[in-house]
Formats: sequence, C-alpha cells, structure tokens
Amino acid sequence: MRKRITVFGSTGSIGENTVDLLTRQGGAEVYDVVALTGGRNVARLAEQARALQADLAVTAYPECLDDLQAALAGSGVEVAAGPQALAEAADRPADWIMSAIVGAAGLVPGMRALKHGTTLALANKESLVTAGPLLLATAERFGARILPVDSEHSAVFQALVGEDMSAVERIIITASGGAFRDWPIEALANATPEQASSHPNWAMGQRITVDSASMFNKAMELIETKEYFGIEPGRIETLVHPESLIHAMVGFRDGAIMAHVGPPDMRHAIGYALNWPDRRDLPVARLDLAQIGQLNFRPACEVRWPALRLAREVMETGGHSGAVFNAAKEAALDAFLARQIGFTRMAEVVEEVLDRLSRENGLRNAVTSLENVLEMDHLAREEVAQVLRADSPQKR
Repeated sequence: MRKRITVFGSTGSIGENTVDLLTRQGGAEVYDVVALTGGRNVARLAEQARALQADLAVTAYPECLDDLQAALAGSGVEVAAGPQALAEAADRPADWIMSAIVGAAGLVPGMRALKHGTTLALANKESLVTAGPLLLATAERFGARILPVDSEHSAVFQALVGEDMSAVERIIITASGGAFRDWPIEALANATPEQASSHPNWAMGQRITVDSASMFNKAMELIETKEYFGIEPGRIETLVHPESLIHAMVGFRDGAIMAHVGPPDMRHAIGYALNWPDRRDLPVARLDLAQIGQLNFRPACEVRWPALRLAREVMETGGHSGAVFNAAKEAALDAFLARQIGFTRMAEVVEEVLDRLSRENGLRNAVTSLENVLEMDHLAREEVAQVLRADSPQKR
C-alpha cells in the first residue's frame, strides 16, 4: 500500500524541500498525495499538485480560489480555499502529514490531523509554543505520533535514539546568531528589514530569517524543547555556533555529549521524519571536517537578544504565556516589516504585552482547549495594536 501524504504549507521553504524529497523518492509513483496547501503563490501550488498528482489543492486565501481553479483546470485535482478548507484537508485520511504552515494558522490543521491518529511531521513552531500540552495530549489520546522537523529538535530526537531521558542532564540548542551576530549592540536599533532578511547560513523565508536575526526563532525553539522533550527550563542551554553545522547537543549525566553534525540543509530533518524509522539516501552535502578545520562557539547574550530571556520567563510561567508570546511576536514582526517600529522595539513590545496580559488574565491558567489558545492569541494581537497606537515617535 502506498504511503498517503499531505503537505500543509507546500509552497513555503519547508514545503518546497518536502516536495523536492517526495519527487526524488518517486513522486506520484510511490506516494499517494492526498492534499497540498499553500498561500498566494497559486501558480506554484498548481505546479506541485500536477506533478505529484494530488487529490486536493487548497489555498488559504479565498480570493485566490479562481486563479487556482484556472491553473488546475482539466487536471482532475480538486480545489478549495480558506481556513475551513485547510481544516477539512486535515480530516482526509493520511499516513504522514507535514505541518509547515507558518504562524499560529498552522495550529488548527495540525490538531485536526492528530485526531485521526496520523504521523505529524511538525515544522510549525507555533503549535508547541502556543499549545504544547494540549497538542501532546491529543496525540497520545488518538494514538498519533509527532516527529520534530526543526533542525534543532530533529537533532535532539536523533541523539536520543536508544537513550533514556532520565539519563539526560542538559540539552544544548545551537544558534547561528543571524544577520546581526557581529553587529555592535548600539547599531541594532537602526537595523532595517532588508538587513535583517539576509541570513549568513540558511536559505529561508523572510519572516523566519528576521526571527533568526532577533533570536525570536531560537526563543521559540527553547520553549519547544521544554514542551516536546519534557525537560526543565534550567537544563536547556543556548550556544551561538556561527557555522551552523552542529544543530544541537545532548549532555548526559556521565558527562558525555552527543552532538548532531550536518550541513545547513533542511532536507536532512525533513527526510529523517519522512523516512523514519529508517534512513535513506538524501541529496545533502557530505561534510569534509578536515576542510572545515574548526568549529566556533560563543555564549548567547541575553542583552543582545532579549527574546531569549523572555522565552525563559514564558517557560517558567507556562499556561497561556506561550500563546501570548507567539501572537505578540508575530504582530511585532509585522510592524517591523511595515517599518512602524524599529528592530529592537519588537522585543520591548512582546514584553509589554506579556506583562499586561499577565496582570489582567493570569497566564498561568492551564491550556485546556484550542478555543482558549485562539482567544489568547486574539487578545495578544489586540494588545500589540494598543501598544503601537500609544507608542511615542522615539520608540518607533
């Protein structure tokens, strides 16, 4: 029986790499592609759907439906649009689903998919950050499996094969440092979206590249590590590693450290999840360590990257603080990209919103439902809007 595959976010960076691997491993001759979903790039979505002979193609934007229908006319591919269509695509039986929609929008389809007992390859950071306990409980209840696709968490997952979590002393998540790792701190306030959108090592979408420069992506990954692996926040460390070749390390109580080393290519983590529990040949570079010569590490400064400090506060608070943190981060990033606020103001806005909602709503309350999470997401975005309206020209 052919493996049934769905890819959420197929036209994004992770999605494109997933489609690339599916194609290289036989495409429609090997896989039954149930659904592909994307955003406004309907031409590319249609191209993928035709090539993989998908049953269904969904655009998240209803206004793009006519264009998608035209692009897939005569192909036999079913077409749909909008958030409800995304959720319904998750209800279609599949053996393996890639969750690569960027942002909180990826939470609902992922939760729906888990209720069908599928294997969810999770590249959507926001799901674990905003609703980690709920997501994991849903997977356990319905016999589903979540496989990490972030390169860091895939690395930890692989380092733990055959190991007992009780023997783990610490988990070390590495960070490239992003576009501004060598900038003077005093220059960061004037950094532009264009400068923040250029990553020294990875080829990624604009939003995650800017999140790398601000270290918000690493802050999210710290929270993910706590949620997915169930490890105390004090045993999670961050280390700046400019070469981006060691993706994570696991330290054990006997003093040993297991490091996952590989090229900065997301197809490794995607391919590991796609083929798990087996390993298959992947089209990634083979490292020549003699040519590389040396690997460098430096502390992750929380003055330069206050997002890391905020992540630790979120981990200690728990409850709905992750949902607020993520929503405020997304809204602050929107404001930075629109040139409404400066680069360093993003972290300040997130901290203000966390403080406000902690006083008003008590963020320690347990995450008991998806509705709760979505409500806190909405409240946090409204708070960001209020903060921005009250902002002085100096802060902007």
